[in-house]
Amino acid sequence: LILADGTRWEGVAFGAKVGVAGEVVFNTAMVGYPESLTDPSYRGQLLCLTYPMIGNYGVPDLDSRDDIGLPTFFESEKIHATALIVAEYSHDACHWNLTHTLSDWLKQHNVPGIYGIDTRALTKHIREQGAMLGKIVPAGAAESSVPQVNPNDLNLVAEVSLKEPRLFVSHAPPRQGKDGKRMRILAIDCGIKANIIRYFMSKGVELLLVPWDYDFSGEAFDGLFISNGPGDPTQCQKTIGHLRALIERADAPPVFGICLGNQLL
Repeated sequence: LILADGTRWEGVAFGAKVGVAGEVVFNTAMVGYPESLTDPSYRGQLLCLTYPMIGNYGVPDLDSRDDIGLPTFFESEKIHATALIVAEYSHDACHWNLTHTLSDWLKQHNVPGIYGIDTRALTKHIREQGAMLGKIVPAGAAESSVPQVNPNDLNLVAEVSLKEPRLFVSHAPPRQGKDGKRMRILAIDCGIKANIIRYFMSKGVELLLVPWDYDFSGEAFDGLFISNGPGDPTQCQKTIGHLRALIERADAPPVFGICLGNQLL
């Protein structure tokens, strides 16, 4: 692992044996690596987990779906993180819901992992020095063979957003809008997580999920939600333009953004 400031850590590979580059970030959660790796907000990033042992409960069923067709145990359909950095990888995994080991799952998505890294020291370094680019170079490969990439130069939101609008209707008792019909929330997909959609469904509304650059001026809805997502919000000029036009309306509905959605607002 080589950071942009020249700091280097040597570790042991697992997952796909490939070199990658991106932005190095950290997560301090004790559990939930299947959810973190499939979170679209980590697109283009080398994800460092500070919890000391990772992989001991493997990966759950990849094909399981909930009652609205979303992955039951993941935040999206695939791994979005560019690489995984851990202190100790457990080669032995055991769990009632296990179908794959973490290493095998990473291989399926051509995502490398590295363990044997002092992840807490790495986290402190990033926290003190600020956001930092880095890359993972396989043993025996030249450092120059893995060109450095800055994911913030790319429109990552366009990469993770859905391509066509999709309507989700709750199975819960309907929450009515002012017109007496089931309340409709329009959500801009900048990299939305499956659990956010599930949360809306628990409230009895219908959710119209639209692409990041969708012109929603012709849609009728009771509230607007702008999701989380990866990268630099200034890459989303079309979204910003649509939001500006809505907010300037005298009859603008409630608008709420989280994470990148809040930055766009």
